[in-house]
Amino acid sequence: MRTDAATRVLIDGRSGSGKTELARALVDRWPGSQLVRLDDLYPGWDGLDRGSVAVASILITARWRAWDWSAEAPGAWHQLDASAPIVIEGVGAISRSSRALADVAVWVDLDDATRKSRALQRDGDAYAPFWERWAAQEERFMARENPRTLASMVVDGVDTAAIVDSVSRAARPGTTQP
Repeated sequence: MRTDAATRVLIDGRSGSGKTELARALVDRWPGSQLVRLDDLYPGWDGLDRGSVAVASILITARWRAWDWSAEAPGAWHQLDASAPIVIEGVGAISRSSRALADVAVWVDLDDATRKSRALQRDGDAYAPFWERWAAQEERFMARENPRTLASMVVDGVDTAAIVDSVSRAARPGTTQP
C-alpha cells in the first residue's frame, strides 16, 4: 500500500463487464480526478499484456503513452497530476506488479453472455471480428495474474451505478458522499 495522499484505483474485469461505466461514475464523483482507459493505450488487438505492464509505470511516473489505433503506432504522451486521484480501468489493470501501487483494486464480474452482448452492442462491427482473439488474451492474463483474487473488492457489473458509492467509500474512507 502506498503512503502518499492521492488516491489510486484500479478497475479490472473482462470485456463488457461494466468497468468503464463504473470508472466514469467514480471520476464524476471526485472532482479533479483523472481517468486512464487502457483501451487508449493497448498497442493493438494483441496488446493486453503490454497494456497491463504499463499500469505500474503509469502509477509510478504519472505518464502514459496513447496508442494511435488508426495509424497502428504509438501516439501522444499524456501527463497526469500525481497529486490528484487517478483511476485506471481496463482488462489487465490489476496485476501483481500494479496492485501494491494502488489503494483499491476493483474486479467487476458479469456473466459471459451479458458481457459479450454489451461489448458487441457498444462497439459493434469494430470489435466483433476480434472478440475471440481478445477473449483468449483475457483467459491467459487471468490464469497468470489471477486479478480477481488480488482485488480488494469484487462487484457485480449488472448495475455499476448502484455500487459506485461503496467503491468510492472504500477508495476514500472517511469522505462523505454528495
